[in-house]
Amino acid sequence: MSTPLKQLEDMVSAWLFHEKLPTPESIRTRIKLIRSMPEFGSISDVQAEHLAKELETKLDVGMSIGSQLTAEGFKPWLPNRRADIDPFFWNRYRKLLVGQGFPKGVLETLDQVTDNIVGLLEDPCKEGEWDRRGMVVGHVQSGKTANYTGLICKAADAGYKLIIVIAGVHNNLRSQTQARIDEGFIGRDTGKGLALDGEDNRIGVGLFDSTRKPASFTNTLKDFNKQQASTVGVSIGDLKTPAILVIKKNSSTLSNLLSWLKDNNAKRGGGKIADPVLLIDDEADNASINTASGPGAVTKINGQIRSLLELFGRKCYVGYTATPFANIFIDPETDDEMLGADLFPRDFIVSLDPPDNYFGASKVFLENSDAIIRPITDNEDLLPVGHKISHKLAALPGSLIDAVHSFVVARAIRIARGQGTQHSSMLVNASRFTAVQGLLRNEIHGLVTELREAVRSFAGLGATASLKHAAIHQLHTIWEREFQDAADWQTVHANLLQAVAPIQVVEVNAKSKGGLDYRANKENGLHVIAVGGFSLSRGLTLEGLTISYFLRNSLMYDTLMQMGRWFGYRPGYEDLCRVWMPEDAQGWYEHIAEATEELRAEFKAMEALNATPAMFGLKVRSHPDTLIVTARNKMGTGKSVVVQIGLGMSFIETAVLRADLASIKSNRDAARRFASAMRDRGHMPSTAEKVAAGALFRDVDVNIVTDFIRAFRNSEGAFLTEPGPVVRYIEERQEDELAKWDVLFASVKPGLDKKADPEDLLGMTIHCQERSIGDRSNEKVIRVSNKQRVASRGVEQTGLEDDEIELARQSYLATDPAAAKKHAAGQSVNFPDRIYRDVRKKPLLIVHLLWLKKKTDTIPTIIPDLPVMAWSISFPTTQKPEKRVEYVVGAVWLKENMPDDMDDEDIGGDDD
Repeated sequence: MSTPLKQLEDMVSAWLFHEKLPTPESIRTRIKLIRSMPEFGSISDVQAEHLAKELETKLDVGMSIGSQLTAEGFKPWLPNRRADIDPFFWNRYRKLLVGQGFPKGVLETLDQVTDNIVGLLEDPCKEGEWDRRGMVVGHVQSGKTANYTGLICKAADAGYKLIIVIAGVHNNLRSQTQARIDEGFIGRDTGKGLALDGEDNRIGVGLFDSTRKPASFTNTLKDFNKQQASTVGVSIGDLKTPAILVIKKNSSTLSNLLSWLKDNNAKRGGGKIADPVLLIDDEADNASINTASGPGAVTKINGQIRSLLELFGRKCYVGYTATPFANIFIDPETDDEMLGADLFPRDFIVSLDPPDNYFGASKVFLENSDAIIRPITDNEDLLPVGHKISHKLAALPGSLIDAVHSFVVARAIRIARGQGTQHSSMLVNASRFTAVQGLLRNEIHGLVTELREAVRSFAGLGATASLKHAAIHQLHTIWEREFQDAADWQTVHANLLQAVAPIQVVEVNAKSKGGLDYRANKENGLHVIAVGGFSLSRGLTLEGLTISYFLRNSLMYDTLMQMGRWFGYRPGYEDLCRVWMPEDAQGWYEHIAEATEELRAEFKAMEALNATPAMFGLKVRSHPDTLIVTARNKMGTGKSVVVQIGLGMSFIETAVLRADLASIKSNRDAARRFASAMRDRGHMPSTAEKVAAGALFRDVDVNIVTDFIRAFRNSEGAFLTEPGPVVRYIEERQEDELAKWDVLFASVKPGLDKKADPEDLLGMTIHCQERSIGDRSNEKVIRVSNKQRVASRGVEQTGLEDDEIELARQSYLATDPAAAKKHAAGQSVNFPDRIYRDVRKKPLLIVHLLWLKKKTDTIPTIIPDLPVMAWSISFPTTQKPEKRVEYVVGAVWLKENMPDDMDDEDIGGDDD
């Protein structure tokens, strides 16, 4: 039974959805009117005002349409058939979303976007054989399930007879997806089977209208089972309503389904199934990709999905993913006589924009990182990132204890805001081994138990007197450090017992038995600290996630982004969210956030040019980040990987440097010769433009730039800055596009703490930038800070005229609705550096002198008491056909730098 506050929220939300011109004042008037009724008298003024502010944010929440690329020659069919389609399933789902408080602007856009995607499928009434392949790209935890549930409803309305959803590689994710489809499409709780003794198993959309009941060959408790499916006694062709299966992406499950379809549904004599099928591949970048090497080689699950599609004469495949890097690298020409075409999205790619209130990678890592991210620096002795399966946990790192305390305090504040019965979760992803996860769970359970008993025993002494107890004093310290702007201590203190009492600590991995049943705890909410590994890294939604503790190490884009369970929607408590992680992980998240934004910007640019998915694939496969993505895909070959890269519109820099003294001195000599050559060409220190970032020289000849790059001793494994490929790219364009360069000698404003280069090797005073030495440095390489970033943000606008900068910014605002809304409201916008490359007419070389600060005594002691050299290049867009240059990624480097997270505890390996 819902609380009065929840009933009030539902009533005002329903009114808000239908009100034509709601205002903050009218919201408060509505709340006051309802509160005047006796049954709502228990709601406090503080709770009412917080609810008003929460609902107020919905007035402004919108979602733009996104963008799409389509192959040539497809004829639209949906507009001509719309009059014949009864939107029964969609109308039910729409009512459900309205009741759940979906903002009006978001629901209207969802309706339009799902219409667009259905229209890119084939008409299910079209005769003859057909085959459509597409991909929908969302954001992590942004509502992809809601989108494809809407797509399922509309596809069923249009006439698709069978819908298969492949829902990730884990049981808990498959079950969670089944539950959402039960609620949004099927309309009954499939886990209850047939209702007995008058029990009503209707849920979700079934409560609006249950006259049409889709058949389900799976349920929330069990994956597809051949024997159980056969007992239904009918084939798909005999069903009067659409049928749906939600299956795990597992070889055994796929094998069973293939066998059942062949035995019970295919025409005798090897004919194909006539009924149209829609196959939705959730997390399509995970396990579906063919990473096998050699002619005709196919990974098992990839082959099974292709075989499944080949059973049908009329089929559509739609892959959903938030990390599409791997999918775009599928060879679109791959085909097989038995398996059929590979899963490249040859017919369409749809890019979804998230709603304005999405708590995503850009907001967390590029806009508000200081408010949200907390560095982990104390784990090495107790829980090193690279620990073994036999690791013994002596105690919890202090940072993890702080995170648990933060969860308790944040819960107390949410209770004060009237959110006490809403789900609340904390994520601990600190080990890939189930054995270590068990140890972590036990230690955290002990900590929570101690906190619970301390609060129960001492909180009654009062907000001040109870501070004499160590545990409550620690909670107060966390409140003071993290949350004092969110609520006063007296309010937090008054709610501590209610906050900590219901918290459970559970493991979430292949060996655990549930623990995250949010549906079963609807009335009072589930309040949980979830400890796990790979199971917490894909698709699984942690409801009410507030605090995250992340201690994993990976260079893999898909793995890192999917581990970001903290992305999503945090209505009414976004200000309480915190993420603990190592600095190097934060650096990679920043990089991937930028790379993903570049990918989406490229997508929109190519949409404007009416490009096809194949053309987009070719473009993306030449992006510098393909060095990591392609290498990751091909790592299993055990061979070096050759990757062709185009450097147009890219930014590269020497963020990994050689650590030996000879190389450090050699690179300083190379910079000295470069500065001398510039002076010989008339670029004197006295003629330099004094800009915010240092000393700028214009129209520097390309030949002395390439001489400097050739002379620079690049670190092994810093592939993008290898002199050979970089110089070859430049030489292809040295007669025109790259003939003249802007050169910036980076220098900071002088100050008492700012060191200058004592040797004055550039012929002018340079006040050096300071950078820390990254933790993963060693006697061979220096990683420039844990973020592996040399240049300062904003530096790429150096050399541009004011009107060029403004043009770049306005173009960006035109493609980013959320940034445009902030700009219009007078708020600061974090403009990404990449936008300046599009208007840059000349390349920019940045020469850096860096004073390196050692963070620990264990990493390079060899560095001289002199600044070290580094460089960055911002390449403009190229007007020439992109002639790519080759880089070679060695297999040894791959094994050392890209450990395979797929042998995690839930997949199998030495930790099972």
